[in-house]
Amino acid sequence: MSRVELTNPDQITDERAETLAQIKGAFGVVPNMFKAVAHSPAALTSMWAQFGALGKGALGAKLGEMVAVAVADRNRCDYCLSAHTMLGKKAGATAEEMSNAQSGRSDDPRAAAVLTLATALVEKRGQIADTDVQAARDAGLSQEEIVETVAHVALNVFTNYINVALDVPVDFTRVALTR
Repeated sequence: MSRVELTNPDQITDERAETLAQIKGAFGVVPNMFKAVAHSPAALTSMWAQFGALGKGALGAKLGEMVAVAVADRNRCDYCLSAHTMLGKKAGATAEEMSNAQSGRSDDPRAAAVLTLATALVEKRGQIADTDVQAARDAGLSQEEIVETVAHVALNVFTNYINVALDVPVDFTRVALTR
């Protein structure tokens, strides 16, 4: 049971209505996470804008979803793990790629470098060392990709905390946490 009431998007008529309509257009429905977040117009607008901006970024949608499952597993967020596994497959990832990403691994060197940096950020709570950034550079990541990886992690920590703290019911096919 959610710790906050899930809003009914059909009953919202203020500035949140347009954002919820965009979300429904993207998913076909308004997922429970957004129904919970919709209690705060600022949080809803911020979250949706971040998803939109980062989805068009240098990492691309597929790798962004791979980061999301790695972060979700480390934060024990079954909601985000389930949602982003589905979204990753929709973005072109295989089931094996998403499973590996959940563990922080990839056979693709660029994806592996991003996932290594992302998992370090989560596990060290942002307090990464110069060597973590240098390893990302040595693996070929650009400054843009390094900054974007940090942004993806921050967004996913935000969504993980929303779903875990508020106990939002999972409305995607469940994927098992490994941690």
